Amino acid sequence: MSRISRRDFLSAGAAAAAAFAGTPALAPAPRRAEVQRKGRSAPIRLGLASNTFRNSSRAELIGYMKELHDSDLNVRDVSHLPMDPAREAAALADYAANGIELHAVGTISFKGNGDDEIQAKFEYARRAGVQLIVAGDPAPEALPRIEKLVKQYDIHFAIHNHGPEDKLWPSPMTVLNAVKEMDLRMGCCIDVGHTVRTGTDVMDAVYAAGPRLLNMHMKDLTDFHDGASQVAVGRGRMPVREIFRALAAIRYPGFVDLEYEAHPENPMPGAIASFAYMRGVLAGLGCPNCG
Repeated sequence: MSRISRRDFLSAGAAAAAAFAGTPALAPAPRRAEVQRKGRSAPIRLGLASNTFRNSSRAELIGYMKELHDSDLNVRDVSHLPMDPAREAAALADYAANGIELHAVGTISFKGNGDDEIQAKFEYARRAGVQLIVAGDPAPEALPRIEKLVKQYDIHFAIHNHGPEDKLWPSPMTVLNAVKEMDLRMGCCIDVGHTVRTGTDVMDAVYAAGPRLLNMHMKDLTDFHDGASQVAVGRGRMPVREIFRALAAIRYPGFVDLEYEAHPENPMPGAIASFAYMRGVLAGLGCPNCG
């Protein structure tokens, strides 16, 4: 498996910072400006969606996170935290011993689940010690039952949008419309790659979500109509700088989790390049210690 040296890693970040530091700020649309005037901006926190390393073992994932200098994990059940109390304990101990902090579980499928199965997934999140479930495919009619569990467990529930192929939740706007009258702990995980493929502007989605934005999956595409065009963040068309500015403006308190799904047999070079680029953008925005 190829590796990028620490010197190359830091150089990439510095180059991105230099490039973005000299970029003039874009004028916000009028309705965005109103949000941007309220309060101080918040630092952007970078994390990792373990789905990036879905073909790797837990031990390999931990090693990769150390190499990436990131300790904040959105962990996927089928890959790195099996939904079984006996096996979970060993995994959680392993993460804790290596300084890995879990901030979410997901993406977890809620497709066709009965009440007992749904509650079991909240129990799973509770045992993992997280306050956020990133969910895929919940049926709209199940949302009131899920909302009751959100209140009971005080665990947030973020519905992940999956683009035009997803008949239930293609865009963050679809999610927001479904939960708009519900508890504020019911919200969305904006997957930026899937979002742009629906023709939705990511920054519009960020401002529309506001406090209901509970998680973000970051990726990049060279073609906003083709999910298979994914590349390392910074090598495609995704307006990363403007997305980060929007997140800071709404004082987003959550994580931006890299979900690099290209080259699953060897994602590390793309993951390294993505983190270097994002950290460089943050430094260029005057937040060198963010990420």
